[in-house]
Amino acid sequence: MKNAVIGNNKQKANLIVLGAVPRLLYLLQQETSSTELKTECAVVLGSLAMGTENNVKSLLDCHIIPALLQGLLSPDLKFIEACLRCLRTIFTSPVTPEELLYTDATVIPHLMALLSRSRYTQEYICQIFSHCCKGPDHQTILFNHGAVQNIAHLLTSVSYKVRMQALKCFSVLAFENPQVSMTLVNVLVDGELLPQIFVKMLQRDKPIEMQLTSAKCLTYMCRAGAIRTDDNCIVLKTLPCLVRMCSKERLLEERVEGAETLAYLIEPDVELQRIASITDHLIAMLADYFKYPSSVSAITDIKRLDHDLKHAHELRQAAFKLYASLGANDEDIRKKIIETENMMDRIVTGLSESSVKVRLAAVRCLHSLSRSVQQLRTSFQDHAVWKPLMKVLQNAPDEILVVASSMLCNLLLEFSPSKEPILESGAVELLCGLTQSENPALRVNGIWALMNMAFQAEQKIKADILRSLSTEQLFRLLSDSDLNVLMKTLGLLRNLLSTRPHIDKIMSTHGKQIMQAVTLILEGEHNIEVKEQTLCILANIADGTTAKELIMTNDDILQKIKYYMGHSHVKLQLAAMFCISNLVWNEEEGSQERQDKLRDMGIVDILHKLSQSPDSNLCDKAKMALQQYLA
Repeated sequence: MKNAVIGNNKQKANLIVLGAVPRLLYLLQQETSSTELKTECAVVLGSLAMGTENNVKSLLDCHIIPALLQGLLSPDLKFIEACLRCLRTIFTSPVTPEELLYTDATVIPHLMALLSRSRYTQEYICQIFSHCCKGPDHQTILFNHGAVQNIAHLLTSVSYKVRMQALKCFSVLAFENPQVSMTLVNVLVDGELLPQIFVKMLQRDKPIEMQLTSAKCLTYMCRAGAIRTDDNCIVLKTLPCLVRMCSKERLLEERVEGAETLAYLIEPDVELQRIASITDHLIAMLADYFKYPSSVSAITDIKRLDHDLKHAHELRQAAFKLYASLGANDEDIRKKIIETENMMDRIVTGLSESSVKVRLAAVRCLHSLSRSVQQLRTSFQDHAVWKPLMKVLQNAPDEILVVASSMLCNLLLEFSPSKEPILESGAVELLCGLTQSENPALRVNGIWALMNMAFQAEQKIKADILRSLSTEQLFRLLSDSDLNVLMKTLGLLRNLLSTRPHIDKIMSTHGKQIMQAVTLILEGEHNIEVKEQTLCILANIADGTTAKELIMTNDDILQKIKYYMGHSHVKLQLAAMFCISNLVWNEEEGSQERQDKLRDMGIVDILHKLSQSPDSNLCDKAKMALQQYLA
């Protein structure tokens, strides 16, 4: 059987259909079977698992994993190795649920104990761990069972395969895990610290796979806060190694992995972004990622074409990701990216690709570039980026919507020439729809974009926003559990209530509800920033001609303003002062009556007290208000 199935998928499928698997598993578990027989059974099962995904499914359906794990309790090393080899093949298949390794709590400690038995047990067990470690729960289980101590010394093994699998283990253990990463920094192997061992494995004379994986280990440790971003092992070793992986000489898979890892390394750090952008002409090098598959006539080899096509979208996704990280903070780098051959066209094309991953990466890249005032005014306008963006926003998965709507916020800033056409293409309805999303990030972006849209806008746009959003929804957002949503909604209200005719117009139709909302927020348990924004909204209302009366006839609100004038926090005192200044301003009709009413409330006494304030800003504002009384 063994000789029939090796390398022959058809024969493997035949044997499975004929019911060989239950019989082999029966023999494997029989007490009376000799060790040689059990070992041969494990080898045949391992060979069947090497076939198609359907083969692996058939094996899983026959409960092969518990049977093999049971086999690991045997004293015979050859049989243990055969079981591990088969387990390795099954666990590395995409159809096998990782959880099966963790169902029985005794399995992980037993595997740790088997690590010392032979180089084969080391290779297979490390490979099983690195494939089955998905997420923080798995990392913690392996970490708590001594994975770091048990695997560290394997990095100096004589076997390349063992070194490689141990390295892969560390990369999955350290990913986004501060606890593991902080431990790794201090681990000694033969008197050398782990990071130094990783740096040695980065050198150009090492196999590419090893260079890449050790660069990943150092990258993940750095991102988890265990290595500083200005450490030489990052700046002089890891970063240049990852840039090398992006060059034309590398295989497509290596270029994808190199670019994605580099994007992750430099994402939060502007210094690393600057260094990467001037290393080996990286920005120009990435432009080549868009040239696959190369022109068909040049490819006579069908296999090669198939391979290129398969990797083309991965390459584009990786390039977009890296451009997004490179351009996250620095204006000059963004300019360089945009000036790279046909870059804007490529990104715009990326927005409508069939692959969700490429679309997401393209939107991220554009979002990163849209943080630039200059680019918003130039390249973004020349390429009418807003058109495909509005299309992306029509029906995209949430992860794309979050980034695309963030970018829309930037395109709606008042200096952006795209603002007009976006408004005309039905953005108001779209954004009001986002504010009703279950996802808080989408609610924030929807309301943020409306806030930008309302800034210094004409009355018609403001009326459109209020009508589409509806007052019910506006007040729902004002009681949203997410602080960001509340802050941006207050920002929207503040922008709607600016310039006198607009203030009077909006307050004449929505005054009662707005005053209610303001009262509720000032009475609620909110932080300083929220209350400050709310008092600024009141100050805007106090600037209206007829709107003022809504404050003057509301004793409750007047008492609140008075309370905040004497608050311990200067920001709130200042905001309350703005309200008073606008109410007592001399040149406006009815100012005498307003001044008298406020004097009777004791406001003038507070103003005298504030005019002695150590805070110069507050002191000036108080003196200015007092002058209105003297004029």
